[in-house]
Amino acid sequence: MLIRTYNCALMGVQAIPITIEVNVDTGINFFLVGLPDSAVKESQQRIDSALKCHNYRIPGKKIIINMAPADIRKEGSAYDLTLAIGILIASEQIKGADKVEDYYIMGELSLDGTLQPVKGVLPIAIEARKRKKKGLILPIQNAREAAIVSDIEVLGVENIKQVIDFFDKDIPITPTVVNTREEFQHQLNRYEYDFADVKGQQNIKRALEIAAGGGHNVILIGPPGSGKTMLAKRLPSILPPLTLSEALETTKIHSVAGKMSRYSSLISVRPFRAPHHTISDVALVGGGSHPQPGEISLAHNGVLFADELTEFKRQTLEVMRQPLEDRCVTIARSKYTVEFPASFMFIAAMNPCPCGNYNNPKIACTCTPEMVQKYLNKISGPLMDRIDLHVEVAPLSTEELATAPTGESSAEIRERVIKARQIQEVRFAEYADIHCNAQMNTKLMRQYCAIDAECTELLKNAMDRLGLSARAYDRILKVARTIADLEGSANIETSHLSEAINFRSLDRDSWGKR
Repeated sequence: MLIRTYNCALMGVQAIPITIEVNVDTGINFFLVGLPDSAVKESQQRIDSALKCHNYRIPGKKIIINMAPADIRKEGSAYDLTLAIGILIASEQIKGADKVEDYYIMGELSLDGTLQPVKGVLPIAIEARKRKKKGLILPIQNAREAAIVSDIEVLGVENIKQVIDFFDKDIPITPTVVNTREEFQHQLNRYEYDFADVKGQQNIKRALEIAAGGGHNVILIGPPGSGKTMLAKRLPSILPPLTLSEALETTKIHSVAGKMSRYSSLISVRPFRAPHHTISDVALVGGGSHPQPGEISLAHNGVLFADELTEFKRQTLEVMRQPLEDRCVTIARSKYTVEFPASFMFIAAMNPCPCGNYNNPKIACTCTPEMVQKYLNKISGPLMDRIDLHVEVAPLSTEELATAPTGESSAEIRERVIKARQIQEVRFAEYADIHCNAQMNTKLMRQYCAIDAECTELLKNAMDRLGLSARAYDRILKVARTIADLEGSANIETSHLSEAINFRSLDRDSWGKR
């Protein structure tokens, strides 16, 4: 008897339908074809043990299982349940041939028949709705994640016996239901950190507000203990809230990477990823023999924080150059190409010199100018070119820590950021891939960053007197445009330009020299 069951393979963050054809005929032997990997081939032993625990068996007949399309490699253990149900129906041990084609079935089997969670159920659920399937049958641990997709039945099960009874005896399985919009709104403003906790450092808060207002990348330079990491961790709390489509896109990436917990359904706050400086380039940008999203993709629609930037391997940092520009990363293999989205804000923190005390008003620096320059040269010019704001962070004195008043809350700063972003959304409404000032190309800069004669003279003098590099020119104009948006100004004025120029510390010829 020939039976078809259905599952999906993952290609990047997209799901590709896989048809499992099971034919039980006279003879002996077990054939599994269609480019299965080792984990899929090993499913025979898991299925055999799980079925025996519930008084079923793999029949001693000729079983041919084809996983179509046969030119796509099938990976992982999520096909266990799909294969097991196909074998049971094809060998006529249970009924269900009339309704098994209405469902995508997935799950890893333990030896006793219980189900283990699998990766990537959200893109599979989206594909199931697109294919007009009635529903999904999957491990209970993944049910809430899949249930955020509307108009499809999500049946979470704990063991294979529930699935057998569902098809053979019509015993219903209670669907998992998640109110996506309610869940989204409930979690929308939950942040662990708040700018109200930060005393002093008004110039740093201002810089981060500007960065959030225009989607700019930022680097914080200061002595150890000056508050760089503390401030960086609070950046997501002032970013505009995720839209529902952004939340779904972000959740898909985390689902494929297997980062979703049993009780999570939808990622509704912007992700904050802080990889350790020992990370490899593959772990950072994604890849591997079976490509998986890296940290830059897990930070999609959120923030990637590189603490102790100069301690990262130079090669690891250099692979970020293309994703920072294109906002996606393409991983090519001999037979296919996978694209992962990677639109993130990059924030870095570093010490100004090997001893960490360059420009520290409290402790004298013991480094020579040559040592400072060598230390700063660990960061390449092309990478620094992609960072819009260079911010010097000075440590607070004991008196300042004790007497400084409580600062603005993240909610207050966020309101101003949202208003600035709304101006930019209207400005770039005709451009599908451009949403904020940091993403402007040269053509758009000529149109929206035009400056008058007074501003032009100011910028020219700054370039000459401060020794700013030519690559700083565009970045200054973009940041000035954001400052103008935060103040609700239609044009870039000299005050906006002056403030933007002050945020190019590392471009100055005098930096690191005495």
